Amino acid sequence: MRRVPAAAVAAVTLAAVVSVTSPAEALENGQARTPPMGWNTWNTFECNINETLVKQTTDLMVSSGMRDRGYTYVNLDDCWMTWSRDADGNLVADPAKFPSGLKALGDHIHARGMKFGIYADAGTMTCQGFPGSLGHEQADANLFASWGVDYLKYDNCHNSDSTQQDYIRRYSAMRDALQATGRPITYSICEWGYFDPATWAPDVGNLWRTTGDITNNWGSIAAIYHQNVELAPAAKPGAWNDPDMLEVGNGMAFREDRAHFTLWAAMAAPLIAGADLRAASVAAFSTYLDPDVIAVDQDPLGKQATRISSGDGLDVLAKPLQDGEVAVVLFNETGSPRTVSTTAAAAGLPAAASYRLTNLWSKELTTSGGTISATVPSHGTVIYRVAPGSGSSIGTTQPLRGASSARCIDVNGASVDIWDCDGRTEQAWTFTGAGELRADGRCLDAQGGTSGTKLVASTCHGGANQQFKLEADGSITQAGLCVDVTGGNKPAGNVNGTPLELWTCHDDANQNWSLEQLKSR
Repeated sequence: MRRVPAAAVAAVTLAAVVSVTSPAEALENGQARTPPMGWNTWNTFECNINETLVKQTTDLMVSSGMRDRGYTYVNLDDCWMTWSRDADGNLVADPAKFPSGLKALGDHIHARGMKFGIYADAGTMTCQGFPGSLGHEQADANLFASWGVDYLKYDNCHNSDSTQQDYIRRYSAMRDALQATGRPITYSICEWGYFDPATWAPDVGNLWRTTGDITNNWGSIAAIYHQNVELAPAAKPGAWNDPDMLEVGNGMAFREDRAHFTLWAAMAAPLIAGADLRAASVAAFSTYLDPDVIAVDQDPLGKQATRISSGDGLDVLAKPLQDGEVAVVLFNETGSPRTVSTTAAAAGLPAAASYRLTNLWSKELTTSGGTISATVPSHGTVIYRVAPGSGSSIGTTQPLRGASSARCIDVNGASVDIWDCDGRTEQAWTFTGAGELRADGRCLDAQGGTSGTKLVASTCHGGANQQFKLEADGSITQAGLCVDVTGGNKPAGNVNGTPLELWTCHDDANQNWSLEQLKSR
């Protein structure tokens, strides 16, 4: 993380750098064969970190299912150490913040099937003024290994190096020191894209920052995307472009969180959460935990998506996958909903009579003759997994799970509400060819056509007030209005029994639905 200018401290001589650096050799440490996933302390907490926070977050990552989805790294950022080294020249964990010590913290993390990450700096001081590792590379690497560290983020503050070769020497010094410990440690280079790391860092680190620090606003997400998307040729298993951590659950709109996560997954970026997960919403976890979008990021072929079309604020990305399918992202950067389109041929798919499109957020299956198109919300994305073949969700019976509640649409007598997903027939919904949405022998019905109309279950009659459509953005619509969890844009509005209504479409989580696999009772 860059918090102060690199030139803020007196110069360090090139001789000091060379003295600890062996000739550059390609990095072959066997780590990060897919992009690393985990959590980092900086984005939300900066220097306000401590042992309790890290332990609580580690335990939550297990109980929430994040660990089992692949989020295994728990990474300390800056400010974990004291202001000076000890009498032997070693870094010291701040005893007020980490009274048990970092070896004990690493043991806590490891005992839960997770991995322990730490932060250091390639200059004389870290970005916040704590001791840097320049000239201490091997001693610090040995110390980290003795603590059971599995991941090192190596920052770039407080140095006077001014050429690309200087950067390569300093980062290579720590690479070689880590290798010499004999402990497998994933190596994350953080020089903010200053000297084109995509051209040299694959031989030095497992991942390298390509941009300045991210912040939790749409302007930052969009700017970083544009910097990182052009670097696709550099990515490969064990070596990844890093557009910085995820801001999902840290204050942006739901559709922006989803777009952010989708773009990072398509770009084979590390998925390192930066939010306070202890305070994250159900909607944020619905984004972090989606297995199908994670699978795009973690695809073992190791390709970063390339941008196959761009213009007027609309981009299309295509990412080849190991099984021969292609992930296609339709991205709308503008301030209003727009139709974004491409073709299977443009995405690199072989010629076929038809193509099966799986919407990875809504889980809807559709068939196309070759056109891939959707209405995409402002600051939003739609992502499809595309392959030759055919498929349709019409006529299939599946629960509909809400992103704001993680509960399913449920028939409760004559009313329709949300309830814990449990596989009952009252939650088994079928989109019919006639446009109906049926469950428990009845149809979803809006007995009125205005915002605020309550939804009920009634005898199917084929009328317009029983016509619904699952849209590409995950909303369910009728005559321009959306199926909405009443008050569901607030946590208290997502409890069992909360009714559904039609409401003006606004792309928030309480209007977002996905088809789920029907569980047997």
